Amino acid sequence: MDELDMKILRLLQKNARMSYREMAKELKVAVGTVYNRVKKMEEEGIIRGFCVNIDYEKVGFGLTAVVGIKAKGREIVRIERKLAEHPRVAQVYDVTGEYDIIAVAKFRDRADMNRFVKWVLSLDGVEKTNTSVVMDTVKEEPVLEIGTSEER
Repeated sequence: MDELDMKILRLLQKNARMSYREMAKELKVAVGTVYNRVKKMEEEGIIRGFCVNIDYEKVGFGLTAVVGIKAKGREIVRIERKLAEHPRVAQVYDVTGEYDIIAVAKFRDRADMNRFVKWVLSLDGVEKTNTSVVMDTVKEEPVLEIGTSEER
């Protein structure tokens, strides 16, 4: 990855619907160059897809929970994969500390969350969970500013 790739990524972060032609014009390079760079970053897994930043509360998923999960060592990866497949789960992290897995999930209401937690507890290898309900979302962005610290 070079500086042009980083510039392309920053443009896509701002507007994933930006055309190759618009990016090329802004970056003062050929449209084919932008196209080839984006395709290469997709092939290398740097760009994993393009998504819409949804306000989940406005579409009925106003309850967010962070669930810590303690699991038996040899079962952790299997449990993580199962969690990742669940439609309410937004993120799954393999972590250090008291819990082995952290899952962030979104729910319609407490009953929806309750069903999820009970499902997690029913998974073979899960020893215990600790669920924290998010009271207020201060920042929730799918985009992390990329670049060097000198740019700040």
